[in-house]
Amino acid sequence: MKRVLLGLGSNRAFNDKTPLEILSCAQQELTRHLVDPSFSSVYKTKAMYVEDQEDFYNMAALGYVADDSDPFLFLKTINQIEAKYGRDRSKEIRFGPRSLDIDIELFGDESINHPQLQIPHPRMQERAFVLIPALEILTNSADVLIRRKYISCLDKITAEGGADGIVKVGGCQDGNGTDNCSNKTCL
Repeated sequence: MKRVLLGLGSNRAFNDKTPLEILSCAQQELTRHLVDPSFSSVYKTKAMYVEDQEDFYNMAALGYVADDSDPFLFLKTINQIEAKYGRDRSKEIRFGPRSLDIDIELFGDESINHPQLQIPHPRMQERAFVLIPALEILTNSADVLIRRKYISCLDKITAEGGADGIVKVGGCQDGNGTDNCSNKTCL
């Protein structure tokens, strides 16, 4: 089995669902496509690159796919999940607001540099909002070397102030501990 690490983010409501609810629905969707999935806590983060927008809610997912799984087909699957929850790439600003963004950070040991897909994700090592939740769930012994690499990256980002303002908010809970997901159904 290939280990797959995903980064998820949302900062825009869709179809009466808050960003936290959308992330919860994305978790449900991903459990159908990953074997033995685990999900990090959700972290509220300031927008990066295009700062004049709402804060993002970010999390990571870790799971496994069959050894013969095609990363391009997997990308198509996650793009369909994004679209189901309101993402329309033809109408968005790069790095701008979005209802759901799912990035493939790692896909086994694959290295891909294609216009549609880059693995490992080319900006993963500069994004505390990806590294913090990813490190939370990369806990198995097989992940030790990867953890060390990304801890080093996060230490550098933190020293430069790049992790300032990232706040753990839990799963579907907001900063006050209110569950925002249990009453809602997914699409």
